[in-house]
Amino acid sequence: MRFGSRFIKLVAFVLAAAISRVAADDLNIYTDDSLASGWENWSWSSTIDFAATDLISGSSGSSISVTSDAWAALSLYYQPAPFNTYAGLKFDIAGDQPDISVQIQSVADDTSGPSIPLSAISTSVTSSGFTTVLIDFKNLPGTGAALPDGNWDRIAIQAGANGATYHVDNLVLVESIVITPEFLSAEPLASNIIAVTTKGAVDLSSVSVALNGTSLSVSSSESYVPVDSPSKSITYLTLAKNLAPGNLVITAGETSFNHTLPSVLYGSIVQSVKKPINPHIYGVNFPTSASYIQHLGVTISRWGGNAVTAYNPFGGFTNAGNDWYFENRDSDSADDWIGWVQAAGSDTLLTVPALDWVSKDNTSYSYPKTVYSDQQKYDPYNADAGNGAYPNGSWVYPPPDPTHAYTSWNTTLAKQWLSSLVHKPKIITVDNEIEIASSTHQDMHPDPIDYDEELDRVIKFATVAKEALPDVLVAAPSTCSWWFYWTSMIGWDDTTAHNNTDFIPWFLSQMKKVEDTTGKRLLDYLDIHYYFQPDTSANDDAAEALRLRMTRSLWDTSYVDESWVGTDPQNHQWNPDTVELIPRMKTLIDINYPGTKLSISEWSSTQDDDITGGLVTADALGIFGQYGVDSATYWATPGEQAPVGLAYWLYRGYGTYFGSNTAQVNLANPDPSTWGIYAGSDGDKLTLVIINKKPNQALTFDLSNVPTGSYFVRHFGGAAGVAKWQTTLSVTSSQFIVVPGYTAIFLKQQ
Repeated sequence: MRFGSRFIKLVAFVLAAAISRVAADDLNIYTDDSLASGWENWSWSSTIDFAATDLISGSSGSSISVTSDAWAALSLYYQPAPFNTYAGLKFDIAGDQPDISVQIQSVADDTSGPSIPLSAISTSVTSSGFTTVLIDFKNLPGTGAALPDGNWDRIAIQAGANGATYHVDNLVLVESIVITPEFLSAEPLASNIIAVTTKGAVDLSSVSVALNGTSLSVSSSESYVPVDSPSKSITYLTLAKNLAPGNLVITAGETSFNHTLPSVLYGSIVQSVKKPINPHIYGVNFPTSASYIQHLGVTISRWGGNAVTAYNPFGGFTNAGNDWYFENRDSDSADDWIGWVQAAGSDTLLTVPALDWVSKDNTSYSYPKTVYSDQQKYDPYNADAGNGAYPNGSWVYPPPDPTHAYTSWNTTLAKQWLSSLVHKPKIITVDNEIEIASSTHQDMHPDPIDYDEELDRVIKFATVAKEALPDVLVAAPSTCSWWFYWTSMIGWDDTTAHNNTDFIPWFLSQMKKVEDTTGKRLLDYLDIHYYFQPDTSANDDAAEALRLRMTRSLWDTSYVDESWVGTDPQNHQWNPDTVELIPRMKTLIDINYPGTKLSISEWSSTQDDDITGGLVTADALGIFGQYGVDSATYWATPGEQAPVGLAYWLYRGYGTYFGSNTAQVNLANPDPSTWGIYAGSDGDKLTLVIINKKPNQALTFDLSNVPTGSYFVRHFGGAAGVAKWQTTLSVTSSQFIVVPGYTAIFLKQQ
């Protein structure tokens, strides 16, 4: 190896694995100066030098220099044959922690594996030298999932939204990876269980347990390997004696795991006090496949979002709007989508366009540089397509002629489309967030939408939807956020013009007047979108704690929102600085249009890939059931093995359900900022979900009326990590149930 003028560092990130290989059995991709035989450069929108010498590694002193535009990639295709038999991908990388992701793809099958951000592999990549990284195809960084089976023949290193500059060298597909045995964690669980997570062939006989200095014997053990993250396993050790408060020490080989088990928190479960849980609360937007629906137990799936406002069902086109340069593009068929989603076992919620235009083709765009030469940004993949704004951020003037990108749309065409559907949706929404169309779809509707226009469009399109599909349920107005629950894009002058009545109560009362006049109910669900307002973008300890307690805004009438809402609420409602979302909306319904259901067709944890995002989602799903939400769909599509996806799996995965009814939970000293308990029943069987929001502290519970005996258990989080852990165990005492820190656990009586 020859070194250049800059120091080369080698930091092997191998997920605690050592690479054991014979060089002849590996498949070189790039070493120095050029790609190896059989590899082709399929990169796009990137400046690439395969013989760069400004940062030197390798025997001939060169590496690949890459500068990629937004979403562009260094992409390398292997023509001779798929490389799916190899164990992993290893390469050297240098750069200022570039925003890039690695994806293994199949040109032959037009499929892609999971996108793996570099930050999930290493957070210490610098421009001063090379860092060696390894992607184990059986233990993908970030999730621990295995690369799915496929005819893999292409590797893409893709930049994020801001582009990326970096160097790579010594790319090689390794033939084998030998895993070093390791004890990853050992935690107390339930009343007498020690859960030990491992990788490799560890010696489990080396595990010993002591409580307050007294040794506890193990009476039995059972191991489990998650089906979609096989690189780690868990062994549940059943103790001969129940756990109790004090100092718990678990020794595994040369590693010691210490836990302080606190005094119990008291509560009781009353199964006789119950109310139905609407299964539609476990919904998502745009599930990826039938297996996704079945694995996570998705009950309703939404075809929605900004792009569908311009969906043309007669051509299969849509428009990205302000999200991406107002460009038309191809779209899947909504009818076909409804068909496969329903066949997979999920009901459907279909968005019906309700403005005056839909996309006319898959190529046009609204703000060509040839017409509007002074725009703030242009599409990095289409230099003529602008974002419709001047450099100062204001919209260009005059607005474009809508016919440049669109064709007319009206209720007659909507009825024609809905009447022709082979597959019928369960619910339709009247467009998506049209109160902000003058921003998201400024090219087709530059004028702000006021109260009256929004109401008029809902009435007209709901009417034809009910005529075309007599059994369909209608949800509206799909309002985007807290601010627009109470006013329009025009603002408080519009509210003043409507007797100082906030928008949602006004809208409900007007929809009731329509029914009173016509004898027909056009609105079945009040549909809103809810995004937590506190800023948790830092994702540090304080932000994570805030994220975990902000779920209180969904229900808690005493919780003052820790955002602008708590100081400048901007509405005419009671207790305006407390969101209390579900009880508030239900009260508004009861006052203004009784019998209307409540739908939340967009909501989010604020951090899908962080364990706290998963715990927030588990907490929210419990709250939706406990407080009677009728339908909810997560925005957008949680990763199946990511924390948010695991929250759905916890409640509904693989056909094992939380229950059809809630059960009453009474707590002596509730603390919803740090823990939550949700109880339900499936027939006469008790189900529990317990969420510990403390990062490093186990919690213990004494729950009266919880029967002892056999329980099916699922859990994720804690030191055990993000995986679908499950077992069947015996709860031998309801007076001491342990839940580790940052863990959500599901127990279902057998």
